[in-house]
Amino acid sequence: MRLILALLLPWLQFFTIGRPFSGLVCLLLQITIIGWIPAAIWSVYALSQYKTDQKLKQFGH
Repeated sequence: MRLILALLLPWLQFFTIGRPFSGLVCLLLQITIIGWIPAAIWSVYALSQYKTDQKLKQFGH
């Protein structure tokens, strides 16, 4: 579900993973049509980093 959100509304996905400042910056980038693609890529990358961090916390690292 978060992956779909990262592609359609990249700025909102940042708020779901607890990064509101990045969400605001992403929203400014997404406002431009050209900036939508980099915003979506950035959002998917941040989501993958968030998932990795969650797995590391689960195993106690």
